[in-house]
Amino acid sequence: WRSAIIYLYGWKDSGRKAVLPTAVYIPFLFRVFFAVIHAMVWGRNSFKLVRKGIQGASEILNRKVFSKTQKSAPFQIVSTQVQHKPSYGILFDIDGVICRGGRVLPEAKEAFRRLVDSKGQFKMPVVFVTNAGNALRQTKAQQLSDWLGIKVDTDQVLMSHSALKMFKQFHDKHIFASGQGPIREIAAGLGFTNVSTVEDIKNTFPHLDRVDCSQKSNAPQSADIQKYFPPIEVVIMFGEPVRWETNLQLIIDLLVTNGLPIKLPDQIPYPHIPVLACNMDLMWVAEANLPRIGHGAFLLCLEENYKKITGNDLTYTALIGKPSEITYHHAEYCIAQQASELGWDSPVQRMYAIGDNPDTDISGANLYNTYLMRKGLDRRHRMSVEQNSGRDIAQFGDLDCLDGSENGLEMAAAGMESILVCTGIFNKKHQEETPMKLYHGHRDFSIDRESRKPTYVVKDVLNAVELILERETGSS
Repeated sequence: WRSAIIYLYGWKDSGRKAVLPTAVYIPFLFRVFFAVIHAMVWGRNSFKLVRKGIQGASEILNRKVFSKTQKSAPFQIVSTQVQHKPSYGILFDIDGVICRGGRVLPEAKEAFRRLVDSKGQFKMPVVFVTNAGNALRQTKAQQLSDWLGIKVDTDQVLMSHSALKMFKQFHDKHIFASGQGPIREIAAGLGFTNVSTVEDIKNTFPHLDRVDCSQKSNAPQSADIQKYFPPIEVVIMFGEPVRWETNLQLIIDLLVTNGLPIKLPDQIPYPHIPVLACNMDLMWVAEANLPRIGHGAFLLCLEENYKKITGNDLTYTALIGKPSEITYHHAEYCIAQQASELGWDSPVQRMYAIGDNPDTDISGANLYNTYLMRKGLDRRHRMSVEQNSGRDIAQFGDLDCLDGSENGLEMAAAGMESILVCTGIFNKKHQEETPMKLYHGHRDFSIDRESRKPTYVVKDVLNAVELILERETGSS
């Protein structure tokens, strides 16, 4: 009967339905019902009677529904078209994808214009994952906002050190922070409460830094130094320092003395105190036409010097930043948070990671994709895995305990696809002429050649966004 009313009045929008109040369609039903009964009895006059019944029902509609004196319309038009909410998130590298140094790449603004609505709000979860570590997240978020002409929130930016907030077991330890920029503020923002920097070590132990002859100090060292300077318990490297030689010297001093570089012990301690390092990029790109060496090169110098001096391998408690799965896991957590804030009623199923470096951006995304697939198998066969000596759970357990479930977030992505752009470290022409024989990743990541191959190779970030939108919405 609703369809009959809609048909009579021309309401034939297949994507809508009319919801009528009882006071309207009950009289209509009676009118048409009796008209049909009379038609069955009187036979040849049936058409006239049915038409008369419907006309009577039409008068009811005119009085009750379309009356000009009525203050509110009794029709409530409700859309019945199925709206497929998106179920994906995007991870963007910054250097080599969005910018080169302080120069924004020309395709970047248009790429991000396609990801926001008319109010400038992102239509899907987006995070910026960079291996830079010498800046505050809020500073980088403001820089991105100025570059792209859209609002980028601090929570959307993941620096190489962002995942350190999850290492709460070290937050109350006395740490040595190596890097440049506002290192003390960065460490405090991550939860560390007792931080010493290069300057603190140099001031406390003035004879240790003997590289720069113009800065040699003759200040005496206090005999009771341990009373006011407790031993360093953890070394954390946030990024490449300005003066490599000083940081290399002081870090080795701390490692061979258990964090208190007063004198060389009779036996060099090993294992040494915990070492955490952020950003393993051997090279990165800025305004120069040639790649620049990065923090990965500093780590390489430290590792070689430590082994040459002690005969032992430098061991890391954790390596943070791409390609570490910890960083991508933290990124997935942030994407799940954004999906919740957008009001999505189902978890993100697919993620896309856009980068310019096969050895970090691409290999890291592929590693995490492997983790997600194995996690999916574990989820489906958890009971059998637990009965089988905990294999796989033992390997990925550290990530599972950081999945954000305690905050009510559901992280159920099935996979991550990697997209390599040709505006940074990767050069497509060079790659075609010289296959990826050289591995520029960190020594502790055993990544084969296949793991460095992207799912897609595109020209720039705009092409990457178009590819994602075409796959997810059918239009770019």
